[in-house]
Amino acid sequence: MLNRIFGLETEYGLLVNQDRPDHSPSWVAQRIRDHIFQSRRRGILDLHHRGHDEPPGNGGFLTNAGRVYLDMGHLEYASPECTTLTDLVAADRAGDRIIQGAVAELGLEDTVSIIKNNIDHETDATFGSHENYLVSRRFPFSRRGLTPLVTFLVTRQIFTGAGRIGCASDPNEWVQIGGLLLHRPGLRDARNRLLLPYQISQRADFIVNDFFEWVQHNRAIVNTRDEPLADPNQYRRIHLLCGDSNMAEYATALKMGTTGLVLQLIEAGQAPAGLAISDPVDALQEISRDADRTWEVRLETGQSISAIDIQEQFWMAADRHCRGQDEETDWVLDQWASVLAGLRGDYQGLVGRVDWASKLWLLETYREAEGAEWDDPVLKSLDLEYHNLHQAKGLYFGLEEEGRGLRLTTDRVITMAEDNPPRNTRAFGRGELIRHLLGAGSSTGFESSGGEEEEMPCDYVINWSNFRLRGAAPFFMPDPFKTYVQEVRRYVGGPQPASA
Repeated sequence: MLNRIFGLETEYGLLVNQDRPDHSPSWVAQRIRDHIFQSRRRGILDLHHRGHDEPPGNGGFLTNAGRVYLDMGHLEYASPECTTLTDLVAADRAGDRIIQGAVAELGLEDTVSIIKNNIDHETDATFGSHENYLVSRRFPFSRRGLTPLVTFLVTRQIFTGAGRIGCASDPNEWVQIGGLLLHRPGLRDARNRLLLPYQISQRADFIVNDFFEWVQHNRAIVNTRDEPLADPNQYRRIHLLCGDSNMAEYATALKMGTTGLVLQLIEAGQAPAGLAISDPVDALQEISRDADRTWEVRLETGQSISAIDIQEQFWMAADRHCRGQDEETDWVLDQWASVLAGLRGDYQGLVGRVDWASKLWLLETYREAEGAEWDDPVLKSLDLEYHNLHQAKGLYFGLEEEGRGLRLTTDRVITMAEDNPPRNTRAFGRGELIRHLLGAGSSTGFESSGGEEEEMPCDYVINWSNFRLRGAAPFFMPDPFKTYVQEVRRYVGGPQPASA
């Protein structure tokens, strides 16, 4: 798509299928990480502290230029930088395959399930799917400028949601009001939990603010942290954590593609006006929980309007402004219109394209066949199994096998993406660096021989926008659209890092 860098970060659920597990999920997660880097040598572990919660060895970059690491005990995969939706979907599924492949190679498939969802039904914990979009530094990153984006994000869940049984139980979260941090009463009281069998979004219950910079204790619709991972004079990174992890390739592409187009509308001053939502956080939860699927929201003007109507106004603006700029944009516009039309009819027509609809259809099929009520514990198990990354067990993969799950990639393309980065972003250069270090047999120790090397007590430091090898000057990659591959090859052809 036009002048856009995309990236996805996925935190995975890990289920140990034993009544009395021999090991904790976090222990298993560490084994999987160690297998990926040390046994399979798919990448290079970090040798430096990336933060207080990311010590050396916590994770690292892969040969496909993405990352695998542990985040608060969860396995997490970050895709490489991608300029096309096809590359992004392939890279996203490559991460799934790398982690599920490690489970199989460790002989753990019978006892460990990797779940690509966003909730733990037993503890009400949530784990995220973070979206990243590169925009110009001129992007109007203010409450007024971001209002169209908030409206779009609140309402896009009607086709991006992954669906879930029930709702979260914790009624309190921290919210900033003025200069104070206060508890915000939520909609999640005990009575509502009993009355709500199913909702369309997994993350809606856990979003408690419209704007905030934290990513854990005060999750917001728009994260305001300014960390571009690129030249800060030219770029800003829009970091979103309000969305669900998608199993359907179609849903992933449509989520990222439509959001990219809305960002383009905002940059160009072409976003539809007059659609500011009165209370975006409440609307996010109310849309998700609306069993009648009318999805009405109240605007600041006092008008009530459906989420479908709002999305259609964004689509019309994008169709006028963006149609014809490239083939992928036209695909997004066509599919956006198609799914909005489908949402006005029977949800079953969206099976295989929209995750919440696919899951709901599977659950309703089971309920009808077994005469089960919504409080049947088997339904929670089926909810999780929809997201199981084991191809023979995951219910979504059953839809794909039946031809109902639309593919944008092929198995061959995903296999290539496991080891190879996109060749039109700086991921290409970073991938070359990782391959060089693997071939050089870089040390994983922290010895220093004194002198200038005291300032760099390890063989290498690798970040998204820069790296440095011992004994060499830092190498900066401020432009994500540039591959840097020739420059990296010349750089590693000079002073070599220490080896074991």
